[in-house]
Amino acid sequence: MQGADPGTATRVSGGGLVLSVDAMGGDRGPSAVVEGIGRFLGARPAARVLLHGPEAELGPLLAGLPWAGQVTIRHASGVVSMQDKPGQVMRRGRDTSMWSAVESVREGEAQVCISCGNTGALMAVSMLVLRKAAGVNRPAIACLWPSLNPGGYNLMLDAGADIRADEDDLLTYALMGVAYARIGLGVACPRVGLLNVGTEEHKGRSELKAAHDLIARAAEHDGFGYTGFIEGGDIPSSKIDVVVTDGFTGNVALKTAEGTSHLIAHLLREALMGSFWGKLSALMGRGVLKRLRARIDPRSVNGGVFLGLNGTVIKSHGGSDATAIATALDLAWRLAEAGFTQTMAGQVAQAVATRAEADAATGEPKAAGEA
Repeated sequence: MQGADPGTATRVSGGGLVLSVDAMGGDRGPSAVVEGIGRFLGARPAARVLLHGPEAELGPLLAGLPWAGQVTIRHASGVVSMQDKPGQVMRRGRDTSMWSAVESVREGEAQVCISCGNTGALMAVSMLVLRKAAGVNRPAIACLWPSLNPGGYNLMLDAGADIRADEDDLLTYALMGVAYARIGLGVACPRVGLLNVGTEEHKGRSELKAAHDLIARAAEHDGFGYTGFIEGGDIPSSKIDVVVTDGFTGNVALKTAEGTSHLIAHLLREALMGSFWGKLSALMGRGVLKRLRARIDPRSVNGGVFLGLNGTVIKSHGGSDATAIATALDLAWRLAEAGFTQTMAGQVAQAVATRAEADAATGEPKAAGEA
């Protein structure tokens, strides 16, 4: 293990893909992060981790662990708390573990950054350090959602990066979501649905109606499917692969789903443990119940990906335990292996160019964050 001053260009030894991890800021502290790293490295022995935080605190947590040689500590004394406002973090600058973790991606020392910290601060730091990608006005957070599709998941964005989104932003979200579905989920022709209060075309706010037309037109040129407006009940359905919405609605839907999954697990456990016959049923069906629990466990889809930046950043839930952190790290690994940042930028840029050509041919105005 190596320690360095913040920003020092210490390279991670051993080659292979490198993940940059903010050890601080999560509700459970760095010990949960270190345990999650251990579980991840046990399954990915070729991986390397650049761990950011106070060396005096992280060193003892790693001492004697069999996989400690795969981890390099990057000393950063400052910690971003959940109560810190983005402006406060910006003024503190490079001293924090969060800033150091994102900066490592910009400097090419790591392929992906993962943090359990303050979402608003992480997005602000990421936008400042990595900058927005060409053609993107507002970055978005994309999250996986358990679904009835053969692959088991749908993709939803925005999950809380920005509570505002006009029609151009929603179109850009659709294009980024399509690119992610192709790269991360292996869906050749993703189907996009625009979340609304009803499926009828006359329903919804004006920006949703405008986005409806823009996405439908883009689908004709960019090789993806568009199912039109969808309702909340369609989010986990098999009729779509990508759900597009603004960050306010998306975050509320996400947190509601997480709360509902915890409620279902609690009620099921209460019903099964409330009587002898219930306990016997639980014993006989423990294999089925185990699979059900894994299917609805929010930790199994932990990790919101920041889309629209010149680099990949993954936001792990603030309350993540070791299992959830390992899940986020595995997602980061898979995206890094696929060259996600470069491929995403290329696909979005190509889609923007194709749309611009189509607009020029029809004499219609440009859309979706184009200059």
